[in-house]
Amino acid sequence: MTLQASQLACARGNRKLFEGIDFEVGPGEALRIAGRNGSGKTSLLRLLCGLAQPLKGEVRWHGQSIHRHREALHQALSYVGHAPGLKDDLSAWENVQFSAVLAGQACTKQQALDALTQLGLQAKAHLPARVLSQGQRRRVLLARLALPQALNGAPHLLVLDEPFVALDQESVQVLATLLNQQLAQGAMLVYTTHQPQRLQAAQHHELTLGEHEAQQVVHPAEAF
Repeated sequence: MTLQASQLACARGNRKLFEGIDFEVGPGEALRIAGRNGSGKTSLLRLLCGLAQPLKGEVRWHGQSIHRHREALHQALSYVGHAPGLKDDLSAWENVQFSAVLAGQACTKQQALDALTQLGLQAKAHLPARVLSQGQRRRVLLARLALPQALNGAPHLLVLDEPFVALDQESVQVLATLLNQQLAQGAMLVYTTHQPQRLQAAQHHELTLGEHEAQQVVHPAEAF
């Protein structure tokens, strides 16, 4: 069970962001995508989720093209983008429940409340999202990763765009613990971050995007 990229290329308008991207991520492994602003990190994540089409190349999930087997990918995928992605008129717990249902996961009110508690938002759970701070909104978005369905040991794919941004140190540690737990259970993680946060993985790959090229490094066991 793997996520594979083969000769991926992406352009924005007339400018090529990257090309020739090749990698493979297996159960328990993490891939950190690095690069300067504008190098295509978010665009690459969107390609991996099937939210955009590559200029060239192919993304494969368990050996099958995601554009022919999109449903199989989305059943296993947890994607958290950089944008807030919350409905302002819904409460924090309702947003957690709503995002889970959209992803095809059952989620009770109590499960949503418990997930928010893990992210330190028990006192804010019933407030509408519009009154929350940027960091609190980010934690609501990430609370899906603390739902029982996300922690039941079933191998799945996490694609996270700057998951640690706008979080205080306590929340960073809580999120890192959740991610480490899922990696230990066989999840695959692809993420971007500017934060020096240590994660534990069977292998930790790092892909640095540059001008039309990319460099890949593999670290054993764990990495920042």
